[in-house]
Amino acid sequence: MANSEFVDSYLPYLLARASFTISSEFHAQVEAAGLTVSEWRILASLSGVKQRTVGELAEIVLAKQPTVTKMVLRMETDNLLVRTPCTQDKRQAWVSLTPAGQKLVKPLLKKAQQHEQQVLDLLGQAHSAALKSILQKLIVKA
Repeated sequence: MANSEFVDSYLPYLLARASFTISSEFHAQVEAAGLTVSEWRILASLSGVKQRTVGELAEIVLAKQPTVTKMVLRMETDNLLVRTPCTQDKRQAWVSLTPAGQKLVKPLLKKAQQHEQQVLDLLGQAHSAALKSILQKLIVKA
């Protein structure tokens, strides 16, 4: 890491650098599967749940709603997702995985968990639990 007293101790930089360093290897696997990182995040966030709205997906995948809407439409064309009308709010639609989307995301979820475990093993169980707890607190407070 380059020496700079400010960035070496600046929390937003450290978080971004850690995220980039930790994610790069796994993101290469995502891209090898033919997905963008944002598409992977959409598929992963729909895994294990029945459905989500585009607004919920945008918040989870850290992207703007119009961008996520375009991705969802593209992924629907690729038969990875399906949209169904929201009966309570006609302006919204529910998004869920198709069987093809489930088939594509399942091995990537396993690889993601393995990758995460490799990273956490470097920290040990106590530090891993503490780090996750601290990050969750920061996210809630932000």
